[in-house]
Amino acid sequence: MSPPTGADAAPRPSPDAGRRSADRRTGGRQPESRQPESRRPGSRRLRRRLSPGARKLLVVLHVVASVSWLALMLRLLTLAVTALTTGDADRLRAAYRAMGILGDTLVLPLSLLTFLSGVALSLGTSWGLFRYYWVGTKFWLTLAAMAASVFALTARLHDAVRVADAHPTGPVTTADLGFVRYNTVIVPAVALAVYLFNVILSVYKPWGRRGAVAGRPGRIPEAGA
Repeated sequence: MSPPTGADAAPRPSPDAGRRSADRRTGGRQPESRQPESRRPGSRRLRRRLSPGARKLLVVLHVVASVSWLALMLRLLTLAVTALTTGDADRLRAAYRAMGILGDTLVLPLSLLTFLSGVALSLGTSWGLFRYYWVGTKFWLTLAAMAASVFALTARLHDAVRVADAHPTGPVTTADLGFVRYNTVIVPAVALAVYLFNVILSVYKPWGRRGAVAGRPGRIPEAGA
């Protein structure tokens, strides 16, 4: 039998040769299949994601509370401007007393409900609380507005009610009112401006995701995510 020549003389590679070469390059470690963090079992995002029903219920609660808070500030501002510009003492007393009732009844529950429902929505959805710049900005603005409403605004409303109670009949002079007539306008106006800015942030969602590569903005979650 004649010896093999040409292509028949070349040794055939071992089936394990390619595998051993790959093992030498990777140090014997098997390549890991990378999954998105949100898809990995046991990931924090997966555990805290709200169910669709709970998310919709929380969205309704947040929208109703936010709109009610906005309407409350608009009503207080309207009453304050009325008291500032009217020349009728009875109308002034009625406006200040109505502002006191609204403040004592609605400021704390509406501000607290708006803030807590917004935080729950952020933590329970793919938006996160500080993952996107606009969400973090809205969080701090809402927290500041809630604190200002609960403490500064209610204090100014109580001052106005005390002025009205101190002069139950007859005229109320400018000296009697002092700076109260301006405080009751300034504080609701600032709060209203903050709430309107939060609405703009919610609609336009500016600035993108924190830590996103320049020119490659972070993925925007789907609507209602």
